[in-house]
Amino acid sequence: MSWNPTQNPECPLADNAEIETLIIPRAHDLGGFEVRRALPSPKRQMVGPFIFFDQMGPAEFITDGGIDVRPHPHIGLGTVTYLYQGEFEHRDSLGTHQMIYPGEVNWMVAGRGVTHSERTSAETRATRHKLFGIQTWIALPEDREEMAPDFEHHKEASLPVIRDTGTTARLILGTAYGETSPVTMQSETFYLDVILEAGAQFPLPDNHEDRGVYVTEGSIEVAGDTFEAGRMMVFRPGDRISLKAGPQGARLMALGGATLNEKRYIWWNFVSSSKDRIEQAKEDWKAADWANGPFTLPPGDDQEFIPISPELDRTRPKG
Repeated sequence: MSWNPTQNPECPLADNAEIETLIIPRAHDLGGFEVRRALPSPKRQMVGPFIFFDQMGPAEFITDGGIDVRPHPHIGLGTVTYLYQGEFEHRDSLGTHQMIYPGEVNWMVAGRGVTHSERTSAETRATRHKLFGIQTWIALPEDREEMAPDFEHHKEASLPVIRDTGTTARLILGTAYGETSPVTMQSETFYLDVILEAGAQFPLPDNHEDRGVYVTEGSIEVAGDTFEAGRMMVFRPGDRISLKAGPQGARLMALGGATLNEKRYIWWNFVSSSKDRIEQAKEDWKAADWANGPFTLPPGDDQEFIPISPELDRTRPKG
């Protein structure tokens, strides 16, 4: 399915279109590698089921440089890794060992508990290389929070691509414009990687309750206002919204879906509708009982893990 925004009178660049929330992400320097976190934010915890949104890079590493995210736990969520440049080597406690490259999707459902690590491979470390991508967490519905953990990997060619004049949109998750991603979802969702040529217009799906956009490159115009890269806009439900790329074009991630009926708490790498469940996961990880406890370390990467720091241990789950 495709569209032609320039011939669609029902989706104009409307002057009365409202941005419900504008989020300027917090930047963290991890030693030459910058991460910008848009969700959760003081203004907005979630967009649809999306509860965590990080931009990784862009960064360039010299020989022997790279990312080493040691084994760590999750509950109550699904993690999505999507890269523009570079690669990750993923291992998890299900026994998964999977490389991910640009345009592909790693989708790991933590459910009642999973452990994973992400590292730059030895082959890539041997050369100068770049890394640029997005990592998100999606909160699971309450009746699926304790489901069995699972992992899916989907190649770039398996994801639907929607094209029109000046627009290329790859559907990473969920449904949009009559297309459906092959990734197994637990709730109504959409997640798109959108590339726009200069001046191109892009209408957001209007059949989802919650909708947001994060600009990764270039700029976009919404109802006469310009937003540069590194900005997330969340739009008012029900409005027909069209975006217009700036003079240099734009790349953006469009995301959203149905809102969840229950409040969500988040603490470190845990998400749950229950504070008590998060406290239990915290104690389980601190116990480090890999033989008999609910968490195990990934095969092939079980010699170290990320502990809970004393400072973090004194905090409480936030909702």
